[in-house]
Amino acid sequence: MAAAAQGGGHDRQFKRETPPSPYTGRMFTGIIEQTGALVGLAERGGVRRITVEAPGIAAQLREGDSLGVSGVCLTALDPDPVYFHADLARETLDRTSLGALQPGARVNLELPTAAGSPLGGHIVQGHVDGCGVMTALDPVTSETCPNFDPQTTDWTLKVRVPKNVRPWMVHKGSVAVEGISLTIAAFDGETISIAILPLTYWRTNLHTLSAGAPVNIEADVLVKLAVAQLSSAKKPEFELSASWLVANGY
Repeated sequence: MAAAAQGGGHDRQFKRETPPSPYTGRMFTGIIEQTGALVGLAERGGVRRITVEAPGIAAQLREGDSLGVSGVCLTALDPDPVYFHADLARETLDRTSLGALQPGARVNLELPTAAGSPLGGHIVQGHVDGCGVMTALDPVTSETCPNFDPQTTDWTLKVRVPKNVRPWMVHKGSVAVEGISLTIAAFDGETISIAILPLTYWRTNLHTLSAGAPVNIEADVLVKLAVAQLSSAKKPEFELSASWLVANGY
């Protein structure tokens, strides 16, 4: 908003500058700050607009800021101290778990990491590689055990990974599941197993999910780059083979 002031015989325009938002970056680390509740869905032409109730994070957002919603990088629209909105494109609806959300669902929320900040988890881009299926989330301590306490036990998460993502699954490597930075404890070629601490279980949306739920999977970008580099390595210009020998009269 501009204000006019007179001085020296002529008018001067003073404009209040809005400081740049710290949440316009596009990198996350998979450390979930809070969960939000999906309270609204609206079809708007080619996109679906979601409304998320998230006191705390919503109050920090400005129009156009980036944030991670269950591992998907979205743009905040019309935020206020309690709610924010975001538009889901067809690609997002088809490729991620957000397309299956219904009102009342919990979503994981993370603001982008500011430049120079410590990386608490691993580099998460918010570009989901595919939707996996949660096949199990079981407490390590049996529920029949007299000492069982759901608040303090750790859990074992198992996710069946889509075929296109499997080449990037590495034992003891990082993976983002629903935006959460996790470590792969085991991989049998189809399903990853992950140890879940009580804090992670209760602070994220994992405790609201059941077997069969779709979950967003983003592989570690460093593993993807390494695999791409190995795949594109130059092959020898000449490779001796039986077909070459036959073709050349040997």
